[in-house]
Amino acid sequence: MGRIPSPEASPSRQAREQEGAWPKAVLSRLLVLVPCLLFPWVAAGCEPTNQGYEPVQPIEFSHAIHAGQFSINCDYCHDGASRSRHAGIPPADRCMNCHTQIQGRSPRGRADLAKVADAVRTGRPIRWVRVNRLPDFAYFDHGWHVRSNVACESCHGPVQTMARVRQEQPLTMSWCLDCHRQTNARIGADAGVDRLASTDCSACHY
Repeated sequence: MGRIPSPEASPSRQAREQEGAWPKAVLSRLLVLVPCLLFPWVAAGCEPTNQGYEPVQPIEFSHAIHAGQFSINCDYCHDGASRSRHAGIPPADRCMNCHTQIQGRSPRGRADLAKVADAVRTGRPIRWVRVNRLPDFAYFDHGWHVRSNVACESCHGPVQTMARVRQEQPLTMSWCLDCHRQTNARIGADAGVDRLASTDCSACHY
């Protein structure tokens, strides 16, 4: 009786395995290579942004009432905006300039005013939740922009309509550069270097 060859030694099986080996090898290399090639393109178009961020605050302060209904100027509360890098958050005693005379219209409003009065009495600041935040490696100066007649709404949106402040714009590098380029196109190159919005890296990163 003749010897039956084992499946492992079968020439036809070995040929089939060899034929199927190269597609698997190509596929495994593509699975590594394609993500590596695509990652820089994907990352370039995915700048992180908190656009739409609208956190709950410890006090329900409404810009819609203060800046909208009563037309209180932004500089009254954020007096650093026109002269320094930071716009600043007003101290609680500035709120009481008005609210020693004006009381809340609702139980919640009166409770919030009690928190403000307590902050003044104890000297403990109100822990507001920051809404708009740029990375530490990006330098932004409110004073430069306000003195260049950039409206607050350009970056912060229609704050005078917001019962709770949200981040209106993406505040990404590409968004800022688009604004600078559009500004320069509007005022024209003949305006002079001092009036043009810089697109140089060192203007914001140094």
